[in-house]
Amino acid sequence: MTVTRPARLTGAALCGALTLVIVVWLLRDLAAFGSPAALGWYWAGDHAFLLRSRSATSLLDPLLLVAYTATALAALRSSLAAPALAAAGAVTLALRLPGLWATGVDALVTTLLTLALAAGLVVTAAAGRGTRPARPARLRTGPAVTAGILCAVAGAARVAWEVHRARELPVEATVDRFTGGRSLHLPALAVPPAWLNVMLALLLLVAAGSAFARAPHARPLGLFAGLFLTGWGFAGVATALRTGWADHVAALGDDGRLALATSAYGLFAGAAVLVLLSVRGVPRPVPRQPVAALPPAPPHPRPPGW
Repeated sequence: MTVTRPARLTGAALCGALTLVIVVWLLRDLAAFGSPAALGWYWAGDHAFLLRSRSATSLLDPLLLVAYTATALAALRSSLAAPALAAAGAVTLALRLPGLWATGVDALVTTLLTLALAAGLVVTAAAGRGTRPARPARLRTGPAVTAGILCAVAGAARVAWEVHRARELPVEATVDRFTGGRSLHLPALAVPPAWLNVMLALLLLVAAGSAFARAPHARPLGLFAGLFLTGWGFAGVATALRTGWADHVAALGDDGRLALATSAYGLFAGAAVLVLLSVRGVPRPVPRQPVAALPPAPPHPRPPGW
């Protein structure tokens, strides 16, 4: 089904409001750090900047900023407006939910506003459908299967990392990684790391299943997954290069080498998913309309006065 014009405008406006919320916090952090480069390295994992200032945002925020902008454009122009709006709302709800037990008043108010806007996206996608059927192009088999495999491997890797950390850390530390305990010293808007990894793993696995099935919502879900995968992969590789990890791979422990390999895979796999799911799909066939019934043939021989 198509999305009505009022629903498209409402979805774009909600995405714009979510973008504005993030921009306000980003400007606040830029004022605290004094340099976009310093803030960017903080997002990437170089926390030496903690000696000078504390960020309220994390790497998730600029990635969501890009996602909301793309979703707003899709809401206005794409035949996939409904699944794009629903995906943006569902992902936001899943990732921002831990903010409900945030300690700061500003962060809590921001979380409540963000969750309300995200719920509005889901409602708009569900209630704003028109009556005219929409036929978005279906993903091609090759790119869809390849993107699905890349997402499935990345999702399994994130699950494996969380299982490994849960076995290595005390129970209290594992719980803190899900709930955002004070021992972690997270930014005000940051999602607890274990919660983040589990939600991203679920997103990657659902996107993989949707790509294998070539479902209509596979493209927006896969693009979300590819964006996050690329962002975290790039951050990990950039930090490794800046700190000299890449030059001393042999000296790293097993965990260090696996972490670097996971980041490198995320960077290249995420970029590949974005490219594969951006390829034009196969147009869906338009069902034939039944031919109107023809008038009956005149009788033969024709009666007088016919």
